[in-house]
Amino acid sequence: MTPLPGEKPLPNVLPNTTATQVPLRRLQRTMDARHLIMIALGGVIGSGLFLSSGYTISQAGPLGAIIAYLIGAFVVYLVMACLGELAVAYPVSGAFHIYASRSIGPATGFTTAWLYWLCWVVALGSEFTASGILMQRWFPGVPVWLWCLIFAAVLFLLNAISARVFGEAEFWFSLVKVVAIVGLIVLGGAAIFGFTPLSPEHPPALLFSNFETPGGLFPNGFSGVIVTALAVFYAFSGSELIGVAAGETKDPAKNIPRALRSTVLRLVVLFVGAIAVIAAILPYDQASVTSSPFVDVFQYVGVPYAADIMNFVIITALLSAGNSGLFSCARMLFSLAEEGHAPKAFTRLTRRGVPLIALSVSILIGLVSLLTSVVAAGTVYLVLVSIAGFAVVAVWMSIVASQFFHRRRFLREGGRVQDLAYRTPLYPALPIVAFSLLLISIIAIAFDPNQVAALYFGIPFVGACYLYFWWRHGRKGARDVVQDHEAESVEA
Repeated sequence: MTPLPGEKPLPNVLPNTTATQVPLRRLQRTMDARHLIMIALGGVIGSGLFLSSGYTISQAGPLGAIIAYLIGAFVVYLVMACLGELAVAYPVSGAFHIYASRSIGPATGFTTAWLYWLCWVVALGSEFTASGILMQRWFPGVPVWLWCLIFAAVLFLLNAISARVFGEAEFWFSLVKVVAIVGLIVLGGAAIFGFTPLSPEHPPALLFSNFETPGGLFPNGFSGVIVTALAVFYAFSGSELIGVAAGETKDPAKNIPRALRSTVLRLVVLFVGAIAVIAAILPYDQASVTSSPFVDVFQYVGVPYAADIMNFVIITALLSAGNSGLFSCARMLFSLAEEGHAPKAFTRLTRRGVPLIALSVSILIGLVSLLTSVVAAGTVYLVLVSIAGFAVVAVWMSIVASQFFHRRRFLREGGRVQDLAYRTPLYPALPIVAFSLLLISIIAIAFDPNQVAALYFGIPFVGACYLYFWWRHGRKGARDVVQDHEAESVEA
């Protein structure tokens, strides 16, 4: 692929193979590794950690919750290791379906793209609504719907100006959340050992006494840990946003692998560290009855105005996730349109390289999703949320399978592993293990009544996408789509 002006050629682009060739994109490469890291953290760290972590502890027990998050972090590492090779080989925006189209088949790429787009569009509505509800703590007279419109307008403007402005905004959004989590780990960690200089009561050292529950280390059995681990997979969703932003990253061969490694390490430290501190300070049977375990921990260590501080942090977390989600939606529509699977109008860019029409449609559909949560919560919105939940693991499975077939094709066409700028380690064992664990998690959903709706609606949606694609293009036409784009890339 011909490099953009001023950009170094990617060392893994080989002239005699098609496994790493994609059409030339016109989006501007303006983001650094620090932007990628914060975009990924922004997509991952949301209300799930700040509000629902107490529920996780009550279900799996203190030790079980930590184990569940370690399992989730391990799976994230496996997926990110696969993503790294693909994101450097295909440094284009909204690239998940590009990976699948080139490595597995265009119908799989088409399905992956629409799954992921729907996932984030649904999330947009819930992020706006939750932010508006939290704002009523300070402004009880302002209706929630008005806050939803204000927040939607702010995020739209941040995304509409340029990718650089979006990345900078996401950096500071995410920094607020990271500082809050680090504060919890440091102050809470000190309180576990009896050091609470901010508290007038100076409670004694708890150590790890709360890990012993009346039901043992695993009060709900190890099945509670497994069910919690499934929920943790969803909690870690958003880490794959690095792949979405690959097409707008400076020197992707260097910055993408650096961002992936840093993101996984930070997620392990922040999530597992926060859960460990909360589990040690709050009795497990009381952790789920609070609106936010973070507030309880900060109050325990004596932080003044803990509830107001955490209200601000959680609103920031919600807007950060919405910001990343809107970016992802626009880039996915842009990429789909470039592949010929969405209206060509979505490929139009502003002078600063922003797909404004794709961005506008995404924010409008996000607001429609919000509306369905009010007028059709038990029907339309339930279906949308269920498909969105299913989409997370399905997209990860697509990434892992794409890496497996990409490497195999790359080698078959004469490529050398040494020429890859980033190599997934332990191939082929790593992608096989990752795919197997994700498949097990999908099967296990069937045994969890709280999550089984994801299968009821997610699997038919996937089937409908495949059927539509084959009806629209036919199997031969589908192959021609890929061949046409590979020919374009070689000419470029």
